[in-house]
Order: sequence, then structure tokens, then C-alpha cells
Amino acid sequence: AIESLFGASLTGIAYSLFAGQPLTILGSTGPVLVFEKILFKFCRDYDLSYLSLRTSIGLWTAFLCILLVATDASSLVCYITRFTEEAFAALICIIFIYEALEKLFHLGEVYAFNMHNDLNKLTLYSCVCSEPEKPSNETLHVWRSMNTSVEDIPWSNLTVSECLKFHGVFRGPACGHHGPYIPDVLFWSVILFFATFFLSSFLKQFKTKRYFPTKVRSTISDFAVFLTIVIMVLIDYLIGIPSPKLHVPEKFEPTRKDRGWFIDPLGSNPWWTLLVAAIPALLCTILIFMDQQITAVIINRKEHKLKKGCGYHLDLLMVGVMLGICSLMGLPWFVAATVLSISHVNSLKVESQCSAPGEQPKFLGIREQRVTGLMIFVLMGMSVFMTSVLKFIPMPVLYGVFLYMGVSSLKGIQFFDRIKLFGMPAKHQPDLIYLRYVPLWKVHIFTVIQLTCLVLLWVIKVSAAAVVFPMMVLALVFIRKLMDLCFTKRELSWLDDLMPESKKKKEDDKKIKEKEEAERMLSDNESVHLAYGEASLNFPVKTLKYSIDPSVVNISDEMAKTAQWKALSMSTENAKVTRANL
Repeated sequence: AIESLFGASLTGIAYSLFAGQPLTILGSTGPVLVFEKILFKFCRDYDLSYLSLRTSIGLWTAFLCILLVATDASSLVCYITRFTEEAFAALICIIFIYEALEKLFHLGEVYAFNMHNDLNKLTLYSCVCSEPEKPSNETLHVWRSMNTSVEDIPWSNLTVSECLKFHGVFRGPACGHHGPYIPDVLFWSVILFFATFFLSSFLKQFKTKRYFPTKVRSTISDFAVFLTIVIMVLIDYLIGIPSPKLHVPEKFEPTRKDRGWFIDPLGSNPWWTLLVAAIPALLCTILIFMDQQITAVIINRKEHKLKKGCGYHLDLLMVGVMLGICSLMGLPWFVAATVLSISHVNSLKVESQCSAPGEQPKFLGIREQRVTGLMIFVLMGMSVFMTSVLKFIPMPVLYGVFLYMGVSSLKGIQFFDRIKLFGMPAKHQPDLIYLRYVPLWKVHIFTVIQLTCLVLLWVIKVSAAAVVFPMMVLALVFIRKLMDLCFTKRELSWLDDLMPESKKKKEDDKKIKEKEEAERMLSDNESVHLAYGEASLNFPVKTLKYSIDPSVVNISDEMAKTAQWKALSMSTENAKVTRANL
């Protein structure tokens, strides 16, 4: 926890001051976590120093990121479309949800309970520590190092930690695999976990409720997760059940006692690891580049109405420089976090003031500044000195926050809306814009391809081939390019456009309304009135001859309407000439 807070503060402050797009918030992301877990497993299997090899890879990655900046590689973001973006975002959401549930399930192994209790025999249940029948060589070595023997140890009076220290054995009907059964902790952890998730979701939607003034509701909604954590910590403290807590050092120092704040890139590893580290660094660079630029594309969308420039190159440069510094100091790697960045942008929206009852506020833009991002990471750095408070936070509460972040991020992803269409009859399907212009079977094919890519990403992540995971993320761009052979440009413009569903639907409804209005004006009972002195001439529109060049193919509704009105104007001019002749 100390390394994460300190690293986030260090990287975030530098990024907020010097990056091109300070609205982006950096964090430890799911794909980078996957890479780190793969690397840790590799080092453990081959008896290598993890922190040293990680430092070498981090320095190579920083160099390659700076090289990408120098070669104008950020211009490749034009190939990142909704297909790639949503598959990547969906993977991050699933990682959040899966990791949260996995951690909760792991608590069931650590805090085991008796599933076959007989309530009438509760007074007979006991679990005591006893000496091992056949002590191993390791156990004998531990006893010798403590200058004690099996006869000198008071086995029946030892606590759980002391029994484990002396390599004792737990015996009795109230004993589990790792020690005595713990009856309440697991159930209380499950309550904390789901209560955190549901309370966060409720408070986030509180701004739509009818209670309290608007400012109060908006404040509660903005600080939903923070308020939830505070409430659950207080409840846990009052109940008093010893739930697992966040482990943090008592003072500002590395979590491991055998390391300092700077890591040797070589350490105990062979010299050739400095050179070979360039290979996994290449994979890590691909992951960092995709993670950073996909988030940057989302933040810099046109519908956010940003006035400042994008700064893709400068952002990647700052990420690369700080990644090298964090690697040398043994701190986590930080890159643009999609969920946090979107939340940051949403909190900075500027809307018009509502003057009439029931009037919906209009979106005007985003407050573009560096202050909020800077203060976020300054406060994170200050929290390093609040370890005495952080140690009261129960781990199930944090797991519940992870679940909430994963589930809430699924909203707005068109990919999951299209998955729902598989089990939905046509008459119950919502009025989605792409269903108006793309056949349903083609929508299903597009969804199946995207779902297959997501499943492949997950299978590769959990398999022995996890080392090629970054390459598969990059392959999404090429798979999307191949889909040009299966779908027309018009179909892809509706299915794979980065513009939000709501905005496209609003524009399409506006076009349909304008078309209907034009058709109404050009109906048979309409006529053109031309004044001539005190008299007027009426020309029925149907008698005015106008035409559109049939050679024009794929003419849009807007172009057709414009051509019709131009032809009508020309016919009107001819009518004026006729009137003059008369």
C-alpha cells in the first residue's frame, strides 16, 4: 500500500504539471497487473530476483516509449475504434469483477468455518495445539535455533500464532486445515463486501432521488464511494468482529524490510538478464501504449467539447519517463486509468442553468484545468502519513469497491447491449440507432466476433501462453481491419463509430423530423404564392417540374433535400419570368 500511494503521488503530480491532457488520471490498471503477475510467476519458477528483473524491463520500456514518441507513433491512434476500445474496456471490467470475487472466495479458505455443526454438541467442540508425531528436519532445525526441545514446549497452552511458530499440529473437532474454525469472520466479510457494493450503487444514483436540495444530492452522488467506505469502516469498528484489515507499515518505509527505495537492475540475476529484458519490455511497451492511448482517445472525444489540444505525444513521454523512475524505486507502474479518467471528466462537466421547471440542463463543455488532477495526487501523497487510519479499513470493503467499479464501468458499453439482443424478441428490442440501419443478423455476427476476441484475451491471460497477452491486445486492431471485408462501410459507421449512442440517435431523429417536414411542405395541397402588384399568382408545387440527377449514387437525405429545394427555387424563378412576360 505504501509503494502504491507514494508511486501514484509521484507520477500523478509530474503528469498533472507537464502532460498535454491533465484530465487523464493515472493508476494501476488491470492489463498492467496481468503483466506483472505473469512476470512474478516467471521469476518464481526460474529462481530469479523479481524486483531486479522488473527494474530492467521498466528501464527498457521507458526507453521504447520515448522512442515511440520520437517516431510519431501516437498518430496510430486513428486505428483505435469502438471495436478495440470496448473489447479492451470489457476486459478491464471483467478483471475487476473476477479479482474481487476471487479475493472473497479466498477468505473462505483462510477463515474456515465448521459446515457440519451439531448445535447440541457445541460444548464438546475444541481445537488444541499438540506436538507433531513425526517432526521433519525443518521442524527440528527450528527447535534447535530456539534452544528448546519438544518436552519444554507447553503445547496445550500455546496460542494459534505460537503453535504455528513451533510447527505444532492442531487437533480436535473444531479444527480446520489451517487451524481452528473461525465462525463469524467469513460471513461478516461477505456482508461487508455486498453491502459496500449496493450502498455505493445507491449513493451514486442519489442525485436522481426526490429528497434534499440539488446541491446535497449531487455532493452525495459525487462522493458515493468515499462515503460508503467511511460508513462501512464505522460499522465494522462498532460490531467488533476481527475482519481482515489493510496491511500498512507503521511509518514511511518500504513494505519489505529487506529492500530500500532504490533497486539494482542486476541484483542477484545473471548479467545477460539486462539484455534479455528487452524482449518482455517490448510486450510491456505495447501494453502501455494501448492502455494509455485508448484512454486518451476516450477522453479527447469530440462530444466532450474540449477547447485545448490533445497532446498524445507529450502524455506518452511523461508516462515513459515516470515509468523509468518508478522502476528504479521499486514502485508500481502507472498508466492512464480508463474508469478513473472518465469519472474525472464527468465530474468536471459544465451545464446550463435551468430557468423553467422540468427543463433539462444542456451540456456546455468540460472545465479544462490542472488543479483537480494535481490536488488528487497531492492528497494521495499525504495519505502515506495516515497509515494509522488506513489500517482500520477492512479488506472486504475494498473488494466491494472493486466489484462496484467493474460493474459500474459496464454501463454505456455498447458491446454488452448487443449481447442482450441474443435473447430478446424483436418486439421487445429497444430502439437502438444501429438496429435502424443494420440487419439484426449482421449485428449478431459483429457481436460474436467481438465476444470471441474477448474470450481469447481471457483464455490467453489465464493460460501458460500469458506472455503473449500484449500481442493479442494489439491484434484487436488488425482483426477490426479485416472486418472491412465482411461489413460495408455504412454498416461499420453505425456499429463501430466512437460517437455515443444517444447523440447519434438524437441526430438521426432530427434528420427524420426534417425530412418529414420537407415532405409535408412538398405535398399536393401546397402552393407557391407570388405577388404581382395587387394580385397574386398561385402555382401548385406538383405542377412545378424539378428533378435530381439520377447519376448521383448513395445521395444522403440531407443532400437530397437540398437538391429538391434548389430545383424548386429554379422552378420558382421560371415562374417569375413567366409572370414578367405576362
